[in-house]
Amino acid sequence: MNTTSSNRHMSDFIPAAKAIKVDTRGAIILNQESPQTKDSRAIYLPNYIEPVSHIAVDIGGSLAKVVYFTRSPQPPASPSLISSYDSTSSEGSPLHTPEEQSTPPHWPPTGPKFSGALTPLVLNETQQVHSQSLLFRDPSFGDELLRRASLQHFPGGTLTFERFETDNIDECVEFIQKLIETSAEVNGVSVAEMKEGVKIMATGGGAHKFYELFSETLGVEVLREDEMECLITGLKFLTLIPNEVYHFSDHLIDSLSSADAANGVYERPSPNPPQYQVTFEDKPKPQLPCLLVNIGSGVSIIKVDADGKYERVSGTSLGGGTLWGLLSLLTPATTFDEMLELSEKGDNSTVDMLVGDIYGQDYTKMGLKSTMIASSFGKVFKKGGKKTTFSPEDISKSLLYAVSNNIGQIAYMNAEKYGLERIYFGGCFIRGHSATITTLSYAIRFWSKGTKKAMFLRHEGFLGSIGAWIKNLEMEDN
Repeated sequence: MNTTSSNRHMSDFIPAAKAIKVDTRGAIILNQESPQTKDSRAIYLPNYIEPVSHIAVDIGGSLAKVVYFTRSPQPPASPSLISSYDSTSSEGSPLHTPEEQSTPPHWPPTGPKFSGALTPLVLNETQQVHSQSLLFRDPSFGDELLRRASLQHFPGGTLTFERFETDNIDECVEFIQKLIETSAEVNGVSVAEMKEGVKIMATGGGAHKFYELFSETLGVEVLREDEMECLITGLKFLTLIPNEVYHFSDHLIDSLSSADAANGVYERPSPNPPQYQVTFEDKPKPQLPCLLVNIGSGVSIIKVDADGKYERVSGTSLGGGTLWGLLSLLTPATTFDEMLELSEKGDNSTVDMLVGDIYGQDYTKMGLKSTMIASSFGKVFKKGGKKTTFSPEDISKSLLYAVSNNIGQIAYMNAEKYGLERIYFGGCFIRGHSATITTLSYAIRFWSKGTKKAMFLRHEGFLGSIGAWIKNLEMEDN
């Protein structure tokens, strides 16, 4: 049957699907603009040349995470890698990170900086380049761009990340609306024409709850994607980005001797776990099977097989929402970042009951150090005594350790049950926070006696939204 002639009339209304593959060669994680964007740095993809006009959003119980791709006639001005997350650990020990990459001789290119925009499907390639070249004062650069277009070698683009509190979901909608309008202006098309090519790929629980809000307010097509499938798709994509994945190596910075580590002797998870050096995977490759522990408002634990098949095998309601909620009640902090900042200044031993508080020393027979937490918040209640006032800083650190240690142990037990050595931690709960990363990593190291490894991602909170973004490309490919 000749389907070409029968479907030809549809081509006037629907752009033809292209075989789109995300080219991650030469991908670079850009410098952070501020401490608040340390877990949402843009990723520059210099070799990805296909136009993309869809926007992905993962709407959870606490946060809405947005991912979109913009084309630019020139690479970013500062593409070098810098340290991941905090420059120092919560205890002041340096976290060693990759050296800044050497700057290519042609970087940065000359000409005014261009912020980039979504690419409307109503424009052909030459029109796209022409409309973008109008933004440059240097005509020679525009001519060069047109020449490159004729050779089908467009400059790459930037994968950009934003997040909003779900309680303020209207701000997320307004941001996307502005992005569409700005992109239309940059490309010299009407907003109506721009919207014809824009899709919202929505995942997470909010994809259902806020479907009408996005669809009716933005006036674009909204597609809802399965949350777990998007998480796994996002994980598989991010693990291909150089220096995206990192872990604590076997080399100690302090606190334990190399002989102890070699003999598999590890102190039990404590308020101040030993600090290990950070190792980045600069030559990434897919690492399956694995366990994905996604820590959002709650926690989902997903087993991923070698062939990419997945199953949610466990979880807990004690996650980021628990920490956020309790600290909102117990401290004056109003944002999650403020709560993490408080914890960095706290001393949990004023709040937690330690082994030393019970035994007066180490419990050597059981391998319990005096500094090990015996009971989280155990010092708050004093029978027959007066209530004591505890500082917001100490409360924050105690609760952070309580939630993190609990998640770490549950993750280990599932990894042990299914015989998995690699455990990826994702979700906005981590937020690149050293104390959280250290606690989770050392909990896995201790309980597994060093046989399992905790892996982290620089864009840990955007797995779902990246997965939804990738899935649309796969749909077009199919």
